Amino acid sequence: MTNLTNNTVNKQFFDLHTTGIGYLNRIREVKVKNGKPYLSCTIAALRGNCQNAEYTYINCNVTGEKAKSLVEKCIEANKANKKILISFCVGDIYAETFVYSTGVKKGDVGINLKARLLKISSIKIDGELKYSDKIEHLENQSEPQEELSNVA
Repeated sequence: MTNLTNNTVNKQFFDLHTTGIGYLNRIREVKVKNGKPYLSCTIAALRGNCQNAEYTYINCNVTGEKAKSLVEKCIEANKANKKILISFCVGDIYAETFVYSTGVKKGDVGINLKARLLKISSIKIDGELKYSDKIEHLENQSEPQEELSNVA
């Protein structure tokens, strides 16, 4: 008799993970013609001097299960234009070029950064802490995101 569990292929990957703090924007469900819809968002990641921070925009597909749940809890706050500051980890970031089709930059080449949103470590909405994985770990709660149920 053959043991199928010993015949599994050992897959190896190079992981590129980037962590940061930024504002969660443009939460949306993307409908795909021949596939399953997925959750997407844009993160305006903060960089540079704290007194004069700059933004780097990252378009993300939300892939982490916990991250999906947390982002979904922020939809109403996002629709209400509240400031949603997150601590995050994205994976496999890459750049994609495009050509501006309208406006003063028409014809110019632009760049979109894209990644997979893997994890959210904390969420502040309008300056109020709504979620922290450190608090979750300390309290050992099974459903810590309940605080986010009515944030809008």
